[in-house]
Amino acid sequence: MAQKLITFAVPCYNSAAYMRHCIETLLSAGEQAEIILVDDGSTKDDTPAICDEYVARYPTIVKAIHQENGGHGEGVNQGIRNATGLYYKVVDSDDWLDEAALRTVLAKLNTLTARGTAPDLMICNYVYEHVEDNTSHTVRYTNVFPQNRLFNWTHVGHFRPDQNLLMHSVMYRTQVLRDCGMVLPKHTFYVDNIFVYQPLPFVKSMYYMDLDLYRYFIGRADQSVNESVMVKRVDQQLRVTRHMIDCQDLDALKGQKKLRSYMLHYLSMMMAISDIFLLLDGSAAAKQKENELWAYLKAHTSTGVYRSIRYGFGGVTNLKIPKGDKLVLGGYRIAQKIFKFN
Repeated sequence: MAQKLITFAVPCYNSAAYMRHCIETLLSAGEQAEIILVDDGSTKDDTPAICDEYVARYPTIVKAIHQENGGHGEGVNQGIRNATGLYYKVVDSDDWLDEAALRTVLAKLNTLTARGTAPDLMICNYVYEHVEDNTSHTVRYTNVFPQNRLFNWTHVGHFRPDQNLLMHSVMYRTQVLRDCGMVLPKHTFYVDNIFVYQPLPFVKSMYYMDLDLYRYFIGRADQSVNESVMVKRVDQQLRVTRHMIDCQDLDALKGQKKLRSYMLHYLSMMMAISDIFLLLDGSAAAKQKENELWAYLKAHTSTGVYRSIRYGFGGVTNLKIPKGDKLVLGGYRIAQKIFKFN
């Protein structure tokens, strides 16, 4: 059997209310796609039965894996272990892909693969679909990446703070994910940051298409990026940030200036997000956790890396001045109104 061009992994946990829409958009890729539905121990609805239904209807495209509950990260891990596609993309079960954009992207990947120039990383835009006010916001990278050609890290421009690569914008070559040795932690939210971050030093070639491919549904009350949920789960955000501190020695990348700069930028963003949600908690215990996180960064990185983050973007949320916390939260509220990220 010829290798599939792409594996879509869809972690599903009690997703019956919305997963069909997601799956139907992925099926538009036809036989060149493999869709792995990972039922993460769903017990409250028909998620397991829906997974099996699609396997019966599309046996050459859809696979179902039923596992004990391990969290979103273990769903992604299972997908990587079982993927047969040349590329790998995670699509959350409440999100979906634009079908026309998907066909265009896959046609380009087919062309590049036939030429022997398949990139390690394909990048497209993603769209926040805001359910609460029926608006959308697109994150694109036209100022960061060359368009419609192969490039490497030396050709990458400057990322704005609102413009990081996220799980929604990337398709990794499956072998890159395996080569980097990434295993996402179980029972932990926000591991999509690790998924994007840890493989980056293994990426030698990239391709960017200015297409709005991924549609990111946002606004459900129980969603992991809902602000109140993030405050409650801040310990998981801290766990992910520590994992990212530990998974790569950024000083080993000094010969790759643009790559190292971006990974510092990403890690700075993670420190800032952690600070903000600890500030929103506002308790003495949260302040202690904030101090401990910065101490962890200092103890587990070089002086140069620590200073770059502490006195750069990451330190903006950790102001040691009178009313510094109020200033930080005021800035966060302004950014929240502009970008509507949660």
